[in-house]
Amino acid sequence: MPIQELFDIRNGYTPSTLHKEYWENGTIPWFRMEDIREKGRILNDSIQHISKRGVKGNLFKKNSIIFATSATIGEHALIKDDFLCNQRFTCLSIKQQYNEVLLPKYIYYYGFLIDEWCINNTMKSNFASVDMNGFKKFKISFPSLKEQERIVSLLDKFDAYCNDLTQGIPAEIEARKKQYEYYRDKLLTFKRLEK
Repeated sequence: MPIQELFDIRNGYTPSTLHKEYWENGTIPWFRMEDIREKGRILNDSIQHISKRGVKGNLFKKNSIIFATSATIGEHALIKDDFLCNQRFTCLSIKQQYNEVLLPKYIYYYGFLIDEWCINNTMKSNFASVDMNGFKKFKISFPSLKEQERIVSLLDKFDAYCNDLTQGIPAEIEARKKQYEYYRDKLLTFKRLEK
């Protein structure tokens, strides 16, 4: 189904820095690209916060995905708490009627395919931006909830092996040890040539 049918789509914004009251004693997470660079792609909190006075309308809902659709294109993150983000991001929140059939973490992983599409579908002007008409029409395939859970579980395991040193390094050492033993045995069990 197209993104525009599955998600409520909103752009981020930056409250005016001329109004100090928007930024002082802030408690509402306000995400920027620096948050992804410094804290990863699954985020519970942001580096900067704004006050309730700086909010226009409603906060973006927790378990939404933000996509960089201008400037630094090809990045996304799953946000685990209600939040705001700057104007470089487009926020996708699962529409209420699809809450029971779409897992946010599945959409997070699907986001890597969307990132690739965004990189290949940019328009150049003063700065790069994603073709938003095409973005809204990008089709997301999703299997049953049970299958989404299975896919997420597998991808979580791969992610842990690749990015979590406590899991990845021991697994890699064990794989290299088996590889070493295999080649050692092959190299040392050659047949002697008879003269």
